[in-house]
Amino acid sequence: MPSLILVRHGQSQWNLENRFTGWWDVDLTARGVEEATAAGALLAAHELRPDVAFTSLQKRAIKTLHLALEACDRLWVPEHKHWRLNERHYGALTGLDKQETRERHGEEQVHVWRRSFDVPPPPAQAGGPYDLAKDPRYAGISIPATESLALTIARVLPYWNEAIRPCLAGGQTVLVAAHGNSLRALVKHLSGISDEEITQLEIPTGQPIVYPFGADMRPGERFYLKDRG
Repeated sequence: MPSLILVRHGQSQWNLENRFTGWWDVDLTARGVEEATAAGALLAAHELRPDVAFTSLQKRAIKTLHLALEACDRLWVPEHKHWRLNERHYGALTGLDKQETRERHGEEQVHVWRRSFDVPPPPAQAGGPYDLAKDPRYAGISIPATESLALTIARVLPYWNEAIRPCLAGGQTVLVAAHGNSLRALVKHLSGISDEEITQLEIPTGQPIVYPFGADMRPGERFYLKDRG
């Protein structure tokens, strides 16, 4: 039976610095490299080897994918990158220190921006330091100025239906290396999690989540691979 493997990228530099990252392209830390490699080693140890892989257009996810695939001897599998798997866009919060933002705007307001289902942060301003309008990877794409989790889900699920799910339906083991919020979008959909409950779900960096699929293409109960011995 096919399996879906979800891996959040390893620790990034802005994870370490406690800054809002979103669509800004931040690299892995040394710890992030270790986490990504360990994820691939865990896949190999469990003989769970991907046949095809998907990731975002952001280097922290792309590098995580490559390190994990190398560790399980699957660098050669087909690989697909798409902006729909990018992290949620944090708008005007991009680049800000999270604690300083709490001190400036208040704990309650920042909690709403971070954890509400459908309230996005303030939009990013055109021409600001984190404006991606001239980034060639997004040529022809309508880059969001900000996103809530609900908006992130709305742009992730079409890619799931059009590109990822058909690979599973064809019997392939699929690896998706992406981001906390784009993966929460998939987990919400696959596990039938409510709008309220999904705001409380945390996905740790570098820990493979597995969904087994039956012949009827219904996802089984998800589990962390590390919990399987």
